[in-house]
Amino acid sequence: MDKKKRLAIGLMSGTSLDGIDAALVEIEGAGRTTKVSLKAFESISYSQEERQVLLALCDRNQSTVDKICRYNVELGKKFAEAAHAVAEMADLTLEDIDFISSHGQTIYHMPDHAATLQIGELSVIAEQTGCLTVGDYRPSDMAVGGQGAPLVPFVDDLLFRDEAKGRILVNIGGISNLSVLEATGSEKGVLALDTGPGNVLIDAVVQIGSQGESTFDENGSIAASGRVDEEWLQDIVDQDDYLKMDLPKTTGRELYTWEMAERLYEEGRQKGLAYEDIVATITAYTVQAISYHIKKVVDPHYDTQEVIVAGGGVHNKTILTGLENNLGQSVRTLDELHFSSDAKEAITFAILGNEYLHGHPNHLPSATGAAKEVSMGKLVLPSALTEGEQ
Repeated sequence: MDKKKRLAIGLMSGTSLDGIDAALVEIEGAGRTTKVSLKAFESISYSQEERQVLLALCDRNQSTVDKICRYNVELGKKFAEAAHAVAEMADLTLEDIDFISSHGQTIYHMPDHAATLQIGELSVIAEQTGCLTVGDYRPSDMAVGGQGAPLVPFVDDLLFRDEAKGRILVNIGGISNLSVLEATGSEKGVLALDTGPGNVLIDAVVQIGSQGESTFDENGSIAASGRVDEEWLQDIVDQDDYLKMDLPKTTGRELYTWEMAERLYEEGRQKGLAYEDIVATITAYTVQAISYHIKKVVDPHYDTQEVIVAGGGVHNKTILTGLENNLGQSVRTLDELHFSSDAKEAITFAILGNEYLHGHPNHLPSATGAAKEVSMGKLVLPSALTEGEQ
């Protein structure tokens, strides 16, 4: 950690369960002096079988302890595979890498019980890559009263706070979340929260309606070809108690379930809606959930001038257009700031690992509700490293 610049690989698998993102970055400094540059980015897709296994693990009616134990190891191997792939893409070997930082795969999140579980065994990653490996961040925040999420706002604050204007950074993955960064110099802390569904229900409805032929709505084209049922949309929003919950709050696939998607799809069919209309309405639900929080929680209390979107949702043009129409302002993508939207979360966890290894706090209690700052994470030393030291 005494190096001026360090090479790190950040690994991320999100709520969408579409694969593992691996970002190889060069990090200089730490804390407010952090500078990061992306050297390579690779996404390793899950096979249909792997995705079905993960979906089952996230479902308490299907999951079993033996399946969780077994897949914790198998997923660790998959994460190691992603690290190898991104290093090779950058024409580097893993011996060149100073550390790996892995978020893992969340299979269940229970903030009301200060409990969460991410799988993808760190020891397997460390052993199969030969790299010092950091991960399992969320429990440290929850141990001091936090919700264990959202964690991205810490890095948003480091990298994207602007001197002249306030920003709302929206990340649309399976679940959507936002960070509010007032202009540099503001005495207010960072406001951050999960806004509700991102792609999770859209993807599920597309799979149900296409009978598995499609796994997501590419570019939002299916939604764009349909018609939003405004009355049904309002009913869906009114029935979503999460939207009205007080802060701090976080959510996940435990609330926005496959069963919920099936129920919504069936409701749409009973209303006589075409497949495209159902996808359009569920897409509008994601837009409404994000817009609701910006209008009700952010705008009355924070001075912001722009909305910047990252995550897989940046590729859904229907979502972006919907946000612009609902918010009445320009919505930009993170790529317009010359920062990869797709790689953002994987880069985030590389930076969280860097902060951990420096012994720094790497979360925002104002975002998670934690009682105090902690340095989140757990460290695994590979046998190759310990043998070398002996």
